[in-house]
Amino acid sequence: MKNFGRIVMLAATLLAVSCAPKESGEPKVYMTTDISAEGLVRVFDALGVEMQGPVAVKISTGEPGGHNFLKPELIKDLVAKVEGTIVECNVAYPGGRYSNEAHWQTIKDHGFYAIAPCDIMDEFGEVRIPVQDTTHLKFNIVGDHIANYGSMINLAHFKGHTMGGFGGVLKNQSIGVASSNGKAYIHSAGKVETKEELWAGIGDTEQTHFLEAMAAAAQSIHEYYEGRVVYINVMNNLSVDCDCSAHPADPEMGDVGILASTDPVALDQACVDLVFNYPSTEGDDAAALIERINSRHGVHIIEHAEKIGLGSRSYELVSID
Repeated sequence: MKNFGRIVMLAATLLAVSCAPKESGEPKVYMTTDISAEGLVRVFDALGVEMQGPVAVKISTGEPGGHNFLKPELIKDLVAKVEGTIVECNVAYPGGRYSNEAHWQTIKDHGFYAIAPCDIMDEFGEVRIPVQDTTHLKFNIVGDHIANYGSMINLAHFKGHTMGGFGGVLKNQSIGVASSNGKAYIHSAGKVETKEELWAGIGDTEQTHFLEAMAAAAQSIHEYYEGRVVYINVMNNLSVDCDCSAHPADPEMGDVGILASTDPVALDQACVDLVFNYPSTEGDDAAALIERINSRHGVHIIEHAEKIGLGSRSYELVSID
């Protein structure tokens, strides 16, 4: 792994901070610097959670042309361990995952079909599920195959994002689990309910409202599964661009590690803290990703998710190395 010694020093610094006296009940975020199939299984095992089957493993299958998405060889052992199904939903913009046919081809081309059962959850329809926070959304629109699973592993690639500032487990569980129309509904913060309306330009909304809508949608999935969701962020290939980009910028900083928690707010906060405290040097610099997060007010999704009760921004970081 690149920059192993420096990342260990960074983790040690944050561990020292996170291990300061705290209130009881602080959510734990487990971390390894071993970005490998073995490391991914170990950080999942550290959670000590028995998954209720059938298990959905929510990833981003990645836009064709992109190359930063989580690779099949990295995730296959974890998916096999839980006898999981890799799940995704179609996107709301034209490209290699816009239609069922194109998306299935992408799943095959990117190697996921070869390692596990796969499911496009909105391939045959969508359903509306309740949201607790109705500030912007009155419901969440998701693929109707959500009912086929007893629990979910939210397995996200942590990186930047053009609109959200960054994408972690909160994004992967909101925009990521929404159907293609549901994505339009969240992007517009409840103004439109179809992707056609969004592309017609009638769903424009304020940036903070979009982030708040994502937080509400993420909470709805957590509540749908009655908390039977575990959260993992893989901090590698840390481009400023999302895996939804066909031409993402190359990362300007080194890989960091894999983090996991049962609290999505704590997990995304820990990852943001690792980026903001990254020991940058010439040629290995977190400045671009930090600017992307700050310029899009990215941390607001974490703030709002805590406000509505999805989780805690305060956490205890626990190294398993």
